[in-house]
Amino acid sequence: MKKIKITVAGVPYMIATDNDEEYALSLADEINAEIEDIMSASVGIAPSQATVLALLNYADTTRKAKEECETMKFQLKEYLADAAQAKSERDLLRRELAKIKKSGQGEF
Repeated sequence: MKKIKITVAGVPYMIATDNDEEYALSLADEINAEIEDIMSASVGIAPSQATVLALLNYADTTRKAKEECETMKFQLKEYLADAAQAKSERDLLRRELAKIKKSGQGEF
């Protein structure tokens, strides 16, 4: 684990991470940009308040992304089940067609 110094809302932090330094710094930059956006949109807001609002924005985005991911997993399971059913039906029809051809009744 590496120790990396980042700065968020003007406050330096030393964090321990398995990620690359560039990745950690890019996260800090993203958070700082969100805080700056909130502060510029809300006159008189303190950096700590903007940080909490940024955190709420990220928590909201994360929760919605997780819910969407779960929905997509459920849909994928349904699609896979449908595909398996279709494959089974295809295989059954192929066997029936082979029987028909073998018995000589398959002349069209």
